[in-house]
Amino acid sequence: MLDTIRKTLSLSQQRELESFGARVNKFGANFAVCNAADELILLCEGGRFKSSREQLIKLSRQVLEQDGEKSCSDDPGVPIWRFGDANFVLAAVLKSARVSNKGGEVIGTAWVDLGDKSLCPASVPSFDIGGANPAQTDSDYLAEMLGLLVEKFQAETKAEKQIEMIGTELAQTYEELVLLHKLSTNMKVTESDASFLQIACDSLTEIVYVEGIAILLEKTIDDKQQLIVTAGSGLIDIDEQTAAILHSGLMEEINSGKEALLDSEVDSAFKYDWPSNIKNIIAVPLFGKEKTESGFTGKTENGNCIMGLMVAINRIGKQDFDSTDVKLFNSVAGGCAVFIENGRLFKDLKELFIGSLKALTSSIDAKDKYTRGHSERVAFVSRWIAERLSEQEQLDEEQIHMVYLAGLLHDIGKIGTEEAVLRKEGKLTEQEFNRIKQHPSVGAGILHEIKQMRDIVPGVLSHHERVDGKGYPDGLMGDQIPLTGKIVGLADCFDAMTSKRTYRDAMTMEQALAEIEKGLGTQFDEKIGRVFLDSDVKRLWDIIQNGFSEIYRSSDYIEYGAAAVGTLIR
Repeated sequence: MLDTIRKTLSLSQQRELESFGARVNKFGANFAVCNAADELILLCEGGRFKSSREQLIKLSRQVLEQDGEKSCSDDPGVPIWRFGDANFVLAAVLKSARVSNKGGEVIGTAWVDLGDKSLCPASVPSFDIGGANPAQTDSDYLAEMLGLLVEKFQAETKAEKQIEMIGTELAQTYEELVLLHKLSTNMKVTESDASFLQIACDSLTEIVYVEGIAILLEKTIDDKQQLIVTAGSGLIDIDEQTAAILHSGLMEEINSGKEALLDSEVDSAFKYDWPSNIKNIIAVPLFGKEKTESGFTGKTENGNCIMGLMVAINRIGKQDFDSTDVKLFNSVAGGCAVFIENGRLFKDLKELFIGSLKALTSSIDAKDKYTRGHSERVAFVSRWIAERLSEQEQLDEEQIHMVYLAGLLHDIGKIGTEEAVLRKEGKLTEQEFNRIKQHPSVGAGILHEIKQMRDIVPGVLSHHERVDGKGYPDGLMGDQIPLTGKIVGLADCFDAMTSKRTYRDAMTMEQALAEIEKGLGTQFDEKIGRVFLDSDVKRLWDIIQNGFSEIYRSSDYIEYGAAAVGTLIR
C-alpha cells in the first residue's frame, strides 16, 4: 500500500479497496488504484508477478479520457475497459455517488491485472467452465467482481455524504437552539426592550450572514404613530418611507397566506419599490395582543395584531433568503414579541427547544411505520428509570436530563441505514445486520461534532452493549458500560419488545418484564433492571398506552423538555 492513499481516500474507502485487493490476489491477479491526477495510490500484488506501474498510469489516463463512451462499456451502468489480447488487464472508473442525473465526481480508476496466465501455477484457482478458455473465464469473472466493487463504492460514498449532510444540518439546528435559548435566558424584568432586541439582532447575525438587520416597533413621536428602528446591526437604514412600504407589503403578504415578506431580483423584478442599495430583503412580523387604541400597525385579516417587524437586507453567502431563513427569523421575531408582551408566548418558546430535537428523531422513526414514536418513548422510559435510580444513589437532575436526551437521540445513527434494511420482513442477512450494528457508532460520530452534546455521546454509543460483553459495537462488559448506556439500553429493549415489528408481534407488558428478569446479569445490569422491575411499571405502561396524554396536560412536563435541552448550554 502506498502512503499517498490517505490523501485521496477516506479510511472506509481505503479499507474497502484493500479488502477487494486481497480477494483479487487469491486468483493470482494484482489490484491497483490510480487517482484522477494519474498517481498510483494503491497496489495490492499477489506475489505471482509484478505489475508495471508506468503502464497502469498510462492506461489510467487513457481510460479517464474515454470515460463515458458507450463503445467501451460491457454494461451501461458500469463500464469495464479490457486491455490485452486475452483481457489480461481490466479497468473501471471509480466515482462518488451521482447527483441528480449527472455522473458523480471521478475519484480515479481501479485495475485488475491478471498477468500472463500461461505462467499461472496450479495452486492459483481458475474457473474453466464448460471447456471455456480459463484465462477468458477468469477475466469475465473478475470483470463482474470489478463492476460490483464500483457499484458498492458509489453506494457507500452516497451514504457517507448523507451522514455528513445530516451532521451539518444537526449542527445548524443546534446553533439555532442555542440562539433561542440565549434569548430566553435574557428575558429578565430588569432588561430594557432595546437591550434585549439588540441581543436578538446581534445573535441572529452570528448564524445568518446579512449586510444589515433591524427591529422596528410602533412608537408615538409628536403625537404620531410610526414604526421606528429600535435595535439593529450592520449597514441598514430604514427611513419613514421604507418603513411604510415594509408595513404595507408585510400586511399584504400575511393576508395572502405567507409567513413573511421576501423580495429580490433573482427570478424576477422587485415586487415592491426599495432603495437602490437593497438586493434582497426579508421581513417577518412581531405579533402582539389586541390593541385597545388605534395603532399604526393594525390587524391582519385573521385577527392577529402586528406590533412591529424584523427586517434584514442583502443575504451573504446565498442569492436570496429562503424558507429556512423564514423559519428562523420568525422564531426569533416570535421570541422578541414574547419578551415585549411580558411572557404571553413564553411557554410556546420553551416547547420549541425539545420539539426541535424530537423533530430530528421523528425523521428517523418515520422511516419505519412500526417504530414511529419509538425515540420519544425510549426517552421517557429512560427518564423514568433514572428518576427511580436517583432515589437509591446520587444522581443529580442534570444527569437525569442527559439520560433523557440520550434516549431521545439514541437511534440518530439510523439516518445512514437503508430503509430496505430497516423495513425488511424476516431474518436479516449477516451483512444487513452488520449495517444495523453500525448505527450507535454513526450516531455518536454525528453528535460528537457538537461539543455541547458530547456528554450524551457515551449513552448513544453504548446502548446496545451487554453486561456479559456480547453486545456491540465494542463488546464492553459490566462497569465498562456507562450508566447512561445501561439505562437507555434497557428502555430501548422494553419498548422494542412491547412494539409490533415487521418480523414479530408485540409482547405484552408481563412478557417483556419476564424477559428482562431473565436477562438480569447477562444482557441487563442487575441493579438497574431491578430498579425498573420494582417500580410502578403498570402506571408507566398506562401513560405510554394513552399516548402521554396524562403527562402532556401537566405544566411540569411542558417545562421538562426545555429544561433538559438547557443543560446542554453552559
